[in-house]
Amino acid sequence: MPVTQLSQQRKFAQRRYVLSGIVVVVAAIYLLKIFFMQVVSDKYKILSDSNVRRVVTIYPARGLILDRKGRKLVANEEAYDLMVIPRQVQNLDTAELCRLLDIDRKTFEARMKKAKDFSRYKASPFVEQIDKETYGFLQEKMYKFQGFYVQNRTLRKYPFPVAAHTLGYVGEVNPGEIAADPYYKMGDYIGKSGLEKFYETQLRGVKGEKIVLVDVFNREKGSFENGKYDKPQKPGLDLETSIDLDLQLLGEKLMQNKRGSIVALEPATGEILAIVSSPAYDPNLLVGRVRGANFNKLSRDPLKPLFNRAIQATYSPGSTFKLINALVGLQTSAITRDSRFSCQGKGSVPIACSHSHYSPLELIGAIEQSCNPYFWGVFRTTLQKTSEGDIHKGYNIWRNHVMSLGFGQAFESDIPNQAKGNIPSSNYYDRYFGPKGWNSLTIRSLSIGQGEILVTPLQLANQAAVIANRGYYFPPHVVRKINGVPTKWPRKQSSIDPRHFETIIEGMYEVFQGASGTARWYRLENIEACGKTGTVQNPHGKDHSLFIAFAPAQKPTIAIAVVVENAGFGATWAVPIASLMMEQYLTGEVKRTELLEKMSNANLL
Repeated sequence: MPVTQLSQQRKFAQRRYVLSGIVVVVAAIYLLKIFFMQVVSDKYKILSDSNVRRVVTIYPARGLILDRKGRKLVANEEAYDLMVIPRQVQNLDTAELCRLLDIDRKTFEARMKKAKDFSRYKASPFVEQIDKETYGFLQEKMYKFQGFYVQNRTLRKYPFPVAAHTLGYVGEVNPGEIAADPYYKMGDYIGKSGLEKFYETQLRGVKGEKIVLVDVFNREKGSFENGKYDKPQKPGLDLETSIDLDLQLLGEKLMQNKRGSIVALEPATGEILAIVSSPAYDPNLLVGRVRGANFNKLSRDPLKPLFNRAIQATYSPGSTFKLINALVGLQTSAITRDSRFSCQGKGSVPIACSHSHYSPLELIGAIEQSCNPYFWGVFRTTLQKTSEGDIHKGYNIWRNHVMSLGFGQAFESDIPNQAKGNIPSSNYYDRYFGPKGWNSLTIRSLSIGQGEILVTPLQLANQAAVIANRGYYFPPHVVRKINGVPTKWPRKQSSIDPRHFETIIEGMYEVFQGASGTARWYRLENIEACGKTGTVQNPHGKDHSLFIAFAPAQKPTIAIAVVVENAGFGATWAVPIASLMMEQYLTGEVKRTELLEKMSNANLL
């Protein structure tokens, strides 16, 4: 035989040996795997033997949400889901099951189809959030419904119907949420808004798992192997919020039958003491099987109770913004506390005053009198002082100082979906008027907080806190502790020198305590407060009533902003509401019961 032919035969023989070796190795691996699954490990046998053993998910209780004194704002109550494994459904008395669940045959068939589309072999929810009474009747009959079983759940419960927008709500996960996080499976619940959404990973806990024995009548007979293969659940973490329940309850009462909001902060920390958006809704409406129907009803309500006015509504700040223009004027040395501008009352041009008073005024008197021409003079002088012939330069300096005080941006905190408001850029005016088509006179409405400036009530409350702190703030936030561990938020320093705030505070003091201050009728007994009213023009109807304040004057522990839409003068509605809120927080009660009833019973809708 030729050498080349012998060589080829040897190569073929070697390949056969190699291929045979591979086959032997693969076969050995499969045999070992089967041996391990059937002999060494019971787990695979347990999972496959679904006729007698069932894997049940143990859902942890979501963490509680408490107020600053430990009172429950959000609790849990037990509920139940009816689960189905389509492959195991046999000899079903459909009519009786429908009667027990209070559903019709068409609904039954639709839900069964949905379960089969998900999986014929895996359990999925058939009817969710069954109440205790229905569960009691159902449990007695479960032996009749092979392939069905009940799984324990917890639902949210709100002992007090307050702060719905801030607390948020929980709903069933959608396909996108399942795809984004492998933790979730079909039928799980997730925080959809507010604190429930922001702190979802802390609140949800960790799911557990247990394997139970089931007899031929679909009845559980105990755990398998004494729980050897079970996984424990871990409850969610509790959130301690900064909300003062008594203050929140008062705020919601004062704002009933009104459009608007209240935001109260602790200046030294940025903790929100109360946050009210009105009209509001009872958070219990968005719990359980009625959640979908109630959500649709609330969505169609023309009063828009789902809209969170405290953080999403934007308004012109009106006269409250005069304080900001004064601070920028002082910082840029455009004015001093003694600078004076004349006022001819309602005959003043190009901006008229709302009333007659002494003239010319100095800064503190201008704040007390809320003089429009004075702050037009401040704004004009500031831009002239800083522009050096270029309006863009001067305006950008002014805008940067304003932005440093917390305007025109969302705060980086645990309050999702904030509106940013608007402090217009110089580019905006370039587009609107042309690069050389505008100056301080063109945008003079900014001097009195009108025009293109937009702020949220949350930003207004923060403005009061910045002034109370003489130039710094912490991002307004709601949660102060997570399972007892304090949260930390960065301190934000404004670009305004702290010494300039003293002058502004003197003027705000006169608004409340002065002989002709616009808030003097609602000053607090034995407590000195500082504030600023605002009456904001509204192109869609009656003016909005605004007020910001803080108290006590020297060591402030509360800063507040109140907005009452379509209510007229700031002193008529926003001031007394803010005054009552400060009285409650600082003294623990409201003694001016007549004023309380008047404000609470007023219907401005």
